Amino acid sequence: MLVGGVGGARFLQGVRELLGPTGEITAIVNVGDDVWMHGLRICPDLDTCMYTLGGGIDTERGWGRIGETWHAKEELSAYHAVPDWFGLGDRDIATHLIRSQMLRAGYPLSAVTEALCKRWQPDVRLLPASDDRCETHVVISDPVSDSDERRAIHFQEWWVRYRAQVPTHSFANVGAEEAKPGPGVLEAIGDADVVLLAPSNPVVSIGAILAVPGIRGALRTTAAKVVGVSPIIGGKALRGMADECLTVIGVETSAEAIGRHYGARSQTGILDGWLIHSTDEADVPGVEVRSVPLLMTDPPTTAAMVQAAFDLAGVRR
Repeated sequence: MLVGGVGGARFLQGVRELLGPTGEITAIVNVGDDVWMHGLRICPDLDTCMYTLGGGIDTERGWGRIGETWHAKEELSAYHAVPDWFGLGDRDIATHLIRSQMLRAGYPLSAVTEALCKRWQPDVRLLPASDDRCETHVVISDPVSDSDERRAIHFQEWWVRYRAQVPTHSFANVGAEEAKPGPGVLEAIGDADVVLLAPSNPVVSIGAILAVPGIRGALRTTAAKVVGVSPIIGGKALRGMADECLTVIGVETSAEAIGRHYGARSQTGILDGWLIHSTDEADVPGVEVRSVPLLMTDPPTTAAMVQAAFDLAGVRR
């Protein structure tokens, strides 16, 4: 599976609910959101998947640790430390400290992720899309300039500080051209019974994974069927700011437009099947489209959605 953060993590809960802890589930996780902050390497999507599957997530927010406190953030503010728009929770900092220590000691991100998962036991193999730097940056009009001067900022600043509410021109996957797929990524795609694209942000989650050279090609050549799940219900993204991201790249916020954006594998795209919400419609040339309820209200409900994706792929479990 290709997954992002909150939506991807909840989708994985449904996959695990359906297949059980003994099922061989591999998730290729977006690293485009990763950033160095206050000397710590933060991997939001990897951590959200790990915490969610390990029972440590704050379910109300959908990200960060349950029972979190913010004393370190308050102390950083007292020192006027910058950036001041990104909050690090005290429990969460422990994860970032261990990760940063291991990275500085020379361990690749994939090995660090495996080590962190030994504590959380997610029953899903979480693979970073790449061990290399492959960060999403955003080209905006400088909000502090009177002219239309443009500059690139990290995705986290665009998302968290500005809430995507600044004039935005494009996305750039910094480092992607030189990046390589992480260990096991291409093998997981090639050996899969079915490859699912979670209902994650098509631009900065799934799109950032596809920006890593070799992954798109692996999806096009795998013997497995590739089925995507729409992140849009009734013309709206239920979480996050997928609509703002889609607008930047000129794609309509609809199940049909996103399906066409991914494209058919029989042509130049990556999809064999496209799962959309029961109230939506989509015509995606060369792709089999099926509509089922897509609201992920709880793991059993999400499991039914995953089963529908398996059925669409013609896979028996």
